[in-house]
Amino acid sequence: MQIGPHSLPNRLFVAPMAGVTDRPFRQLCRAFGAGYAVSEMVTSRKDLWHTLKTSRRADHAGEPGPIAVQIAGTDAAMMAEAAQYNIDRGAHIIDINMGCPAKKVCNKWAGSALMQDEALALSIVEAVVAACAPHGVPVTLKMRTGWCARVKNALGIARAAESAGVQMVTVHGRTREQGYKGVAEYDTIAAVKAALKIPVVANGDIDSPEKASAVLRATGADALMIGRAAQGRPWIFREVAHFLATGQHLAPPLVLEVRRALLDHLHDHYGLYGEFSGVRSARKHIGWYVRALPGGEDFRRRMNLVDSAAVQWQLVADYFEELADGHERLPTALADQPTGALEAR
Repeated sequence: MQIGPHSLPNRLFVAPMAGVTDRPFRQLCRAFGAGYAVSEMVTSRKDLWHTLKTSRRADHAGEPGPIAVQIAGTDAAMMAEAAQYNIDRGAHIIDINMGCPAKKVCNKWAGSALMQDEALALSIVEAVVAACAPHGVPVTLKMRTGWCARVKNALGIARAAESAGVQMVTVHGRTREQGYKGVAEYDTIAAVKAALKIPVVANGDIDSPEKASAVLRATGADALMIGRAAQGRPWIFREVAHFLATGQHLAPPLVLEVRRALLDHLHDHYGLYGEFSGVRSARKHIGWYVRALPGGEDFRRRMNLVDSAAVQWQLVADYFEELADGHERLPTALADQPTGALEAR
């Protein structure tokens, strides 16, 4: 798999998710077999670049390349400047966000709202490509099938983006109107793949090895992007890779392996956010891990009352150590649980 000059180890990608795909989470997914990870979206508003929130999103310390940064905005010149800003801070690939369905983003005409104004969308693409070209930095685009069921214009925008110099397109198989409701459709992604020469990535409801294989067959896509199904289940990438290569399922991960991975994740998470914010933002990650596990819901409720990093870390350590006493491998209730229909909290 190739994006511009960058060779990727495989075709399984981590989707950018606001509030989730920070550096610790990206590194965790890569450790479990993801070949590529895109940052949370970084605003094109210069007045917000030096805020704590943006500085954390732009933190790539120790992260292996290629480093891909997603930018979001509505003004072509500002988006070009944002691309340059992130290149100066180590970005190897710039991704344009035309897929986020969140109201706070779309109400400002960013994210998937750009699909309503194709002329504006194309001007942004052209400006960002022009800003990146002198540095040899490829530009990619992530979008939805369209704004609503009546207006599915992903194919037209994808063709225009390719002509403007975009080097990879990712399509989430839902409209902005759907948000994360209903089910993803793949016919639009297949049409985009058939029309383009650049790589096309399929995204949406890929929550099991079988689903990954089916989506590849249905779309002919060059790669798959997995988002919500990796929340609390980062080993999905190695499970999918093994299934695609062999047709066989991997055994569920060892409980002690999951324990070690989560504790390491928490350590990195606290290091990025500090104790106050780190403990609170870690709660969702811990909750995703323990859902459907024995005693998981009771543990989550108790853990959510803790505001000390040391206590939170130890509670997690003890919970999984106790789980390991009765289970060598993670109970299949979690290992097999489809998560594509769950919304990020």
